[in-house]
Amino acid sequence: MTVDLLAPAVRTAQGWTENARLQITNGKFVEIGGAGGSPLPGAVIPAMPNLHSHAFQRAIAGITEVRSPSGGDFWTWRQAMYGSLDRLTPDDVRVIATQLYIEMAKAGYARVCEFHYLHHDADGRPYANPAAMAEALIEAAAIAGIGLTLVPVLYMASGFGDRPAEPAQRRFLHIPDSYAALIEGLRGRVDLGIGFHSLRAVTPEAMNAVLDIDVALPVHIHIAEQVKEVDDCLTWSGARPVEWLLRHFPVDERWCLVHATHLTDAETRDLAASGATVAICPTTEANLGDGFFDTESYFAHGGRWGIGSDSHVSLDPREELRLLEYGRRLRLQRRALSATEALPNVGAWLWTEAASATAPTGVDTGRIAPGARADFIVLDERNPQIAAMSGDARLDALVFVNAGAAPVRELWVGGERIVAEARHPHEETSAREFAQTVARLRAAI
Repeated sequence: MTVDLLAPAVRTAQGWTENARLQITNGKFVEIGGAGGSPLPGAVIPAMPNLHSHAFQRAIAGITEVRSPSGGDFWTWRQAMYGSLDRLTPDDVRVIATQLYIEMAKAGYARVCEFHYLHHDADGRPYANPAAMAEALIEAAAIAGIGLTLVPVLYMASGFGDRPAEPAQRRFLHIPDSYAALIEGLRGRVDLGIGFHSLRAVTPEAMNAVLDIDVALPVHIHIAEQVKEVDDCLTWSGARPVEWLLRHFPVDERWCLVHATHLTDAETRDLAASGATVAICPTTEANLGDGFFDTESYFAHGGRWGIGSDSHVSLDPREELRLLEYGRRLRLQRRALSATEALPNVGAWLWTEAASATAPTGVDTGRIAPGARADFIVLDERNPQIAAMSGDARLDALVFVNAGAAPVRELWVGGERIVAEARHPHEETSAREFAQTVARLRAAI
């Protein structure tokens, strides 16, 4: 299938090109530039990959914002999250994920890495089809039209040293053999990654066994999100989580470390040097009180990073990027920090850096160039803040001027238009099913 388009302006890695032809064949860009093509209604920029998602958690967004008698922290939130799981079926997950992925698409995310650990039924038994939950996510992504990198997650224990899992974790559990069977059953049906929930939830031996399944797939892991996790790792091993991981495993460009919030200077330096990507999830990390990632040192060392919406209190990549930059400003009492001499526009630097963080997806996306997947946004220039700008000032306005819904007029995924006139063709049906499903689930909590 070939698509021939003409954009009034296109943001490539080299900068802006005016009146550029976008030639797309079989879902990939073939050529950028030249004359001709069907006109697009606005400037074109790379779409954003979402590096970290727990789809089912969208159903509890907003219901954990109540102070408990003892206050609240990540661990009390986790118990509330566990309490929401008992009645979730594969069909419920399909409905929730469909609405989630549609909202992501309308906000400008073209691909999502789904960190999937809700595997089994409410009693912890594998479904007759062990991939039933995974297939619900695949179906949801197909309905929404969003690109999916499915990252099934190995989860074995409740704490460091292979502590027995808690009853509330029974739906998550696999051993390496059953996990490998799940991966093999999904191969060829969806883009895949390998996932470890966290160092506290797996054993080193299991990690080695799972890494041998496929040496080419991206590898995702939660790490150093909470101070308690760091302290428990020190007690178990005498090392901090990222320190331990870098010492015992060949962490490289395949790896995506999610959060990595609590690092020493040495860990930050060594992690940046490894070539791994950190998935920073600012709105979730703020919501859960995790802490703030050490952007100053990591960026100074040239570390790779991208963004994720994680627990989905926000589905707007602009908000993730704003919070990342504003957190830096509040800490340092300075402005315009996320920029370089070569790229002085802060919004442009943030957007293009995060969009290009695609190694964790296993797919060449996030850039407008020959050979890359044709995932892109057509900006809505009916938005007066966007219409008033040119060049990289468009991206500054996109990121920093919050005037309601994201100014995404069209989203194209793999050369197909998924969002048109800021609407998704399934949004009304999906919203109705989501509201009914979430109302039923919340009534039962």
